[in-house]
Formats: sequence, structure tokens, C-alpha cells
Amino acid sequence: MPAQKDRLYADVQFLTDIRPFRNHLNLDSLSRVVSYIRGALDLPGFVLSEQKWMAGGQEYTNVVATWRGDCRRRLVVGAHYDVCGDQPGADDNASAVAGLLETARLIAERKPKTDYAIELVAYCLEEPPYFATNLMGSYIHAQSLHAQKADVIGMICYEMIGYFSDLPHSQPYPSPELEALYPHTANFIIVVGIQEHKAFNERVWQLMKAASASASASASASASASVDVQVVSFPGAGGLAGLSDHRNYWTFGYPALMINNTSFLRNNNYHQISDTIDTLDFEKMTAVVDAAYHAISHLGQKK
Repeated sequence: MPAQKDRLYADVQFLTDIRPFRNHLNLDSLSRVVSYIRGALDLPGFVLSEQKWMAGGQEYTNVVATWRGDCRRRLVVGAHYDVCGDQPGADDNASAVAGLLETARLIAERKPKTDYAIELVAYCLEEPPYFATNLMGSYIHAQSLHAQKADVIGMICYEMIGYFSDLPHSQPYPSPELEALYPHTANFIIVVGIQEHKAFNERVWQLMKAASASASASASASASASVDVQVVSFPGAGGLAGLSDHRNYWTFGYPALMINNTSFLRNNNYHQISDTIDTLDFEKMTAVVDAAYHAISHLGQKK
């Protein structure tokens, strides 16, 4: 069974309906989110845990759900649940949290027999004022893996996977070089990483692309949507390359990438009150999750 649009919608609706908004100042709202995520991840085969740390005199929480935790190697898949300021954050980043929760449901339903653990992590404090500091939830998690000397095969970050457009010339770029290489219609998803981990980036991209192509060619394509999957490996971690939680895994030498819809390059609702659920394309979101699930569950197989 493919990813379910109604489940994705329900998750995004819960997160975007929370008031006050789920930013770092509103601890009760963040606590409601943690409870919701824990409930959604309390699935057969998963072991739940939490990471807590202090920032600005307050306590914050990562929620961790591990599949096949007895395996030595592990793959991390994460998304942040906080928002920037007072806005509902449908694309940024309720779409990604919904994708993370739906990935967990697919794992519980399909029971992939991977030879590595899959560690799903919902992070807090990705947004300002903590972005690019060692108080980001993803830094806390990556640092803990390093301290454990964990055998991490890679990290996949869901970040803004819900906003798409089929209008011609709806996809702008910040440079002529990128404009010459990538589509001009904003209906694709992109795997974003750096050259240092190009092999990991391209392996995930190839698996996602193959899954989406299969869905498109299937006789039941109406029940299993497809999405164009692109990839970019930037020269280094600066600029557009490291604008989410995957950046912190690079710090500790782990391959890491972001699955993203190009964020503010495409979505004018970024960090605005207009980032609402009605702006999202849930058909495309299901296709992104299906493609990502295929990559997540097949990384250990030979090419």
C-alpha cells in the first residue's frame, strides 16, 4: 500500500492548527507536538525514546523511533517540528514531519528486512535563533551518535516537501548555472547534498527516481503518484547546501542530505503567516514519501 494522503493531511492539520504557534517560545505547544509525534510513532517494531537538552534556560525534546535497533549500522531519517516565529508552518516544516510519520507507518506495515537500523528523529530548535548553533536538536542527536561511535551509513533530512506548482516558469534559481541544469516548472523534488558525500547523494537519488518511475509506469499509477526527482551536490556546506538539520551530521563526518522542494526559491510563503495547509499538494507529497521510503528501505542492497 502506498503512502496515504489522508494520513499526511491529518498530521499537517494537527500541526498547523496548534495555537500559540509551535516556536521555541511556546513550550506548551511544543509539548503537545511531542505527545502527538510519540503517539504516531508508537508502532509495532519500533522502540521509542527521547533526547532532552537545555537552551536559553528551557528544556527541549527530540523524539526518536528506532526500527531494527539490534543492527550495528544505522540510517538516520529526520525532520524538525518547530516553526520560525508566529506562523503555521505548513510546508516549513509540518509537511516534512508528516512525511516522517508516514514513513514510520509504511515501515511498520511493510516490515522491511534491512541489515541496518532505521532511526527516525523529530527534532526541535532547527529554526532561529538556534539555527547554525550546537543547540539545534539535530546537532544534539548527531553529537550523541559520535559519542557512541555509532556506525552511521547516512542521514536523510525531510525539509519542506509539500509545495509544488505546475505553472510554467514557476521555479526560479539564484544563478544561471543552476537555471541551465534544472527544470523551470516547480513540480519536482530535489536531493540536496555536498560533493564530499556525492556517492550517498546519488544512491538515494537513484533509488527515489527508480521508485517514482515505477509508480508512473504502473497500471495503478492513479493510486501511486509519481514525482520528478532531481539531485544536486554543492561544492561545500555553505549557502543553499546546508539550510537544515543534515548540516550537523557533516560536522561529525557522516554522509547526509536533504530532500527538499527548493524552499524559498519556489515558495513565497516561506516563514510567512500564509504558509498554510491549503497551499500544499498532497498528491505530490505522497509521491515524495513513497520514493523516499523506497530509498530508505533499500540502501543496503547492491546497485
